Amino acid sequence: MSCTFTALLCLGLTLSLWIPVLTGSLPKPILRVQPDSVVSRWTKVTFFCEETIGANEYRLYKDGKLYKTVTKNKQKPANKAEFSLSNVDLSNAGQYECSYSTQYKSSGYSDPLKLVVTGHYWTPSLLAQASPVVTSGGYVTLQCESWHNDHKFILTVEGPQKLSWTQDSQYNYSTRKYHALFSVGPVTPNQRWICRCYSYDRNRPYVWSPPSESVELLVSGNLQKPTIKAEPGSVITSKRAMTIWCQGNLDAEVYFLHNEGSQKTQSTQTLQQPGNKGKFFIPSMTRQHAGQYRCYCYGSAGWSQPSDTLELVVTGIYEHYKPRLSVLPSPVVTAGGNMTLHCASDFHYDKFILTKEDKKFGNSLDTEHISSSRQYRALFIIGPTTPTHTGTFRCYGYFKNAPQLWSVPSDLQQILISGLSKKPSLLTHQGHILDPGMTLTLQCYSDINYDRFALHKVGGADIMQHSSQQTDTGFSVANFTLGYVSSSTGGQYRCYGAHNLSSEWSASSEPLDILITGQLPLTPSLSVKPNHTVHSGETVSLLCWSMDSVDTFILSKEGSAQQPLRLKSKSHDQQSQAEFSMSAVTSHLSGTYRCYGAQNSSFYLLSSASAPVELTVSGPIETSTPPPTMSMPLGGLHMYLKALIGVSVAFILFLFILIFILLRRRHRGKFRKDVQKEKDLQLSSGAEEPITRKGELQKRPNPAAATQEESLYASVEDMQTEDGVELNSWTPPEEDPQGETYAQVKPSRLRKAGHVSPSVMSREQLNTEYEQAEEGQGANNQAAESGESQDVTYAQLCSRTLRQGAAASPLSQAGEAPEEPSVYATLAAARPEAVPKDVEQ
Repeated sequence: MSCTFTALLCLGLTLSLWIPVLTGSLPKPILRVQPDSVVSRWTKVTFFCEETIGANEYRLYKDGKLYKTVTKNKQKPANKAEFSLSNVDLSNAGQYECSYSTQYKSSGYSDPLKLVVTGHYWTPSLLAQASPVVTSGGYVTLQCESWHNDHKFILTVEGPQKLSWTQDSQYNYSTRKYHALFSVGPVTPNQRWICRCYSYDRNRPYVWSPPSESVELLVSGNLQKPTIKAEPGSVITSKRAMTIWCQGNLDAEVYFLHNEGSQKTQSTQTLQQPGNKGKFFIPSMTRQHAGQYRCYCYGSAGWSQPSDTLELVVTGIYEHYKPRLSVLPSPVVTAGGNMTLHCASDFHYDKFILTKEDKKFGNSLDTEHISSSRQYRALFIIGPTTPTHTGTFRCYGYFKNAPQLWSVPSDLQQILISGLSKKPSLLTHQGHILDPGMTLTLQCYSDINYDRFALHKVGGADIMQHSSQQTDTGFSVANFTLGYVSSSTGGQYRCYGAHNLSSEWSASSEPLDILITGQLPLTPSLSVKPNHTVHSGETVSLLCWSMDSVDTFILSKEGSAQQPLRLKSKSHDQQSQAEFSMSAVTSHLSGTYRCYGAQNSSFYLLSSASAPVELTVSGPIETSTPPPTMSMPLGGLHMYLKALIGVSVAFILFLFILIFILLRRRHRGKFRKDVQKEKDLQLSSGAEEPITRKGELQKRPNPAAATQEESLYASVEDMQTEDGVELNSWTPPEEDPQGETYAQVKPSRLRKAGHVSPSVMSREQLNTEYEQAEEGQGANNQAAESGESQDVTYAQLCSRTLRQGAAASPLSQAGEAPEEPSVYATLAAARPEAVPKDVEQ
């Protein structure tokens, strides 16, 4: 029983497998194609027809017709058949299906598979209408257009989803092209969005045009933004190569470079293995490469944020309109000062921009038109300057609608900022005056250990720089070889020193003038007076003259290291001349002299040299004698005149004071002589002689006064030696008829100043007081210098025999007794400061 059941079960299972075959319901196969369903011409394509039954035969249909048949090969794996098409052509494009059959029945058809062959018609173009950059979840509009009158456009997106959109074409009358617009989105950051478009005829839907260039949508993600930089710089000359580097995170697989404003991705760099740097090489920069760039990176974690903006500028676009750059007041500016950079052009640029050698952008300025010079310019004012402004500058012109396309650059303009460090020295071994064709080397040196020196010609735009060399004596030296001199070599030069680790330069050296001869069509003459041979200390004049009009004459001594002397010419007898005078000459001035002529318009360009004049100074050299004075250049002459005027004024003032003092002393001496003479006349004239003093008539005292004077005389005689008074007596010469006797009281201290009554003071004391009043305060000041603090009484006593007056007094005429001869005594009591020095003696 169990065996019968088992047999029936096996039969039922076997019949269940054969029933679909017998009824025609075999499972339909699956048709696949490799490498893709859209291929270009001449590509090898393989179809795979797969089933699960184990068929004996496979058939491939194209557009509903049997195309190929494959019989099952037992040696090959079952349930699959391959149909290969090598070098497909447009005729192979179409819709394909497949089926299979067993020994008893055939299967149905597989789902149709469309094989598209591209490469026919014109190649369309694909652009992002605004920008290929889109945020996550956003939409972007792509435009596909073609010159060919195709009926349809199709947009495809690479990837596993096989996204595509189809649109009818439309004619654009403005561009005279056929186009279609595709709205793509929402865009997600978890995949790449590589888009292409094709065009085709509706009557041949499987024959497409060649694909457009791909446009990859750049999705702004959340990963860290990469960095971007350009080599050799962001400002580059047209047709030169450039490399742009984009550096992101370590798992970046693809880098993208986008020029903002462009409707497609500029470039894509796929790394062979994950890395953090992408390289974009541009072999020849053109105006199309100018613009603002950002880069993106994509990896397994998704999209990064965009990098910072890199602005690429292409120069040399406008080759025939080169701007000019100059600096005012000079390319050498003291730190803290101001300077103005002047950029100008004959071409009407909208803007000028100033750059430094590091290519960093300066401020751009609108141009202004200068009608007088018919040019366009911009003034860049820099200040206060610092050592960081030292460097090389250029300027460019550009238009507002193309700010990254610049003109050819101006010539380089070097700027040097000088500081306060010690100035170097500048000299020449060839002399200050040179003939054309001679070689010239200027040497800049300093006892400061400068690493480099710079040489600048005043008024020029160039600054030469040389490294310094150290000498055995501890000096740093640099030689600047200027080569063979010409008219352009003439001028004033200065040099500066600097250290390598600092951008600040030293203070300027003293100026050095270089004069070039033979530049004017004249030759002056030189003569010397009084003679070619003179003695030390004499004055010599060198006269330089010319029959031609000359503004300035220059006198030089052969072999002298000093700057030549300059004098403005004067017109005399229809000739120009200048006289160089040398006073108190020494043998140092012996030598050969020449003179030259120059015009104010060309200060450093001279005429030919005059005939040489030999000057010989004989005699010993006076080492203590100051150096002889010579005519100086205009600036030194001004200083000399100021000093001379100051000394002259001081000398004249001193002379006036000296004359005043001498006249005063003479007046005082004369006045004393007159007073003494008057005293002598009064004493010798007797009692009745009138005495004249300052226009006043005084008479001899009356008898009462005489009695008082005798009392005063007696009081003086009674003074003892202990009182501090000495009397010196002497007799006059024997021929004196008067028999006068003199006595003098030497100055000394008295016991009491009050012993002498004011009422008995003599007339001579009054006279002395009057004289003191005339001499003024000066006598008081002289007495005060004695420094004595005690009161001193001075007395002078004159004793003589008085003669009888020639005329009787009024009393004797009246019958009274005549006056007896009396002895007059003069006693002057005063403080020491009221007594002249001649009285003390």
